[in-house]
Amino acid sequence: MPLCTLMMNKTGKDTLTPIDTSFTKLPDHLLVEIFIRIPVTEWAQICCVKKQWANLFRGECLWRAALDKSYPSASQAKRWPGPIPRGLSQRRYAALYVSRHIFSLDGEIDEIVGHTYLYLKEQLERSTVSPPSGILHGTIIDQFLACGKSRDMAHELASQIWLAVVDNLEENEHTFLILKRLAQEADQVFLPYPYSRSMKVQWRVFEKLLTDFRDCFTHVDYYDVLTCAKSKFQPIPSTWLGY
Repeated sequence: MPLCTLMMNKTGKDTLTPIDTSFTKLPDHLLVEIFIRIPVTEWAQICCVKKQWANLFRGECLWRAALDKSYPSASQAKRWPGPIPRGLSQRRYAALYVSRHIFSLDGEIDEIVGHTYLYLKEQLERSTVSPPSGILHGTIIDQFLACGKSRDMAHELASQIWLAVVDNLEENEHTFLILKRLAQEADQVFLPYPYSRSMKVQWRVFEKLLTDFRDCFTHVDYYDVLTCAKSKFQPIPSTWLGY
């Protein structure tokens, strides 16, 4: 049974049974050693059990311990040049988790890929208007070039990151607006290789817009985006047609 279930009563309140009370008296360093051995999928629930536990997850100590346990080689990783910073332990853990579970990477480049994914996703999901896609893509390319990657490798890694981010955005109105802007920007901005987004990224943007988000369009917007798609891809799939 999950730890958080054992520590909460049936009403979900922060009320412990007499048997569980001794557990809450453990010092923080022992709680950290216990928590980092629990599946990461349960961490969000554990944070809701007690304020003390939530504070542990906000501090550096737990995340440093989690890094050492799950990614022991991370402590030897050198800092890298470029516009995307490494961040503190929690950020690094998230980046390495993304690299392993989304990109199946486990090597020298893995942490940088994870940080770049987090950077792009957060920039696109900002509540205010995010920077143009050309600036975001250029930042990603500059990051990999600064780390010594070739132009071809930088372009390929950037494409993989764009595709992963587009596929992992929540399906809501904000994502619809993001994708619509990305589709319309594709015809407005021309940048030289490797600073141009790949055709497969542009294809994925139109594919999600014209299939998953078709019901979000107004009549005029649908045909505007469809016209952009036809100008870039011939032929276009029949699944994109039909407002």
